[in-house]
Amino acid sequence: MIKILIAEDMAMLRRALAELLSLEADFEVVAEVDRGDEIVPRARALQPDVAVLDIGLPGMDGISAAAALGTAVPDCRILMLTGLGNPSTLRRALATRATGFLRKDADPTQLVGAIRAVAAGKRAVDPQLAVAALEDVTQPLAPRELEVLRLAAAGEGTAAIARRLFLSPGTVRNYLSSAVVKLSARNRMDAVRIAREGGWI
Repeated sequence: MIKILIAEDMAMLRRALAELLSLEADFEVVAEVDRGDEIVPRARALQPDVAVLDIGLPGMDGISAAAALGTAVPDCRILMLTGLGNPSTLRRALATRATGFLRKDADPTQLVGAIRAVAAGKRAVDPQLAVAALEDVTQPLAPRELEVLRLAAAGEGTAAIARRLFLSPGTVRNYLSSAVVKLSARNRMDAVRIAREGGWI
């Protein structure tokens, strides 16, 4: 039997996944969680063979949870699910111990096959995402813009960033505005999200 942990914050989708996977004779869903910070404790207790993780989870995002799970329960294989299909997200996921990466709209037979593949120690990655992830993506931000954006991502305000980097608040705002423009972001938080998905901060 392949023991499976499912982490998905949308209750209806989580239940549908559990029921779908339970139809397979060699699958046993041993845990369902709706938060990223519940993954490692449940996996330690139940020792699943495969963790099927949504990327966008409250408490701790799926990619951070995958990295923590890889350390805490190294025998558990990881399959990431996303609705984004973003190549940079794939690169971040594969930088953890995730060996599978599928879109949430994948065919159910593809999901079942992917779980069996990762359980057997193989990779299972959406082919279109794999090709896109191999394309060279140039990081457009200057080092100082990255530094300011990294501090903003950590929750630092403009005045705190200015003190920390020995800059004026106006200069910090200029760096943040420049990062927003270069990343074609809607605002500062959107720029943080784009930079995180790109694996740049």
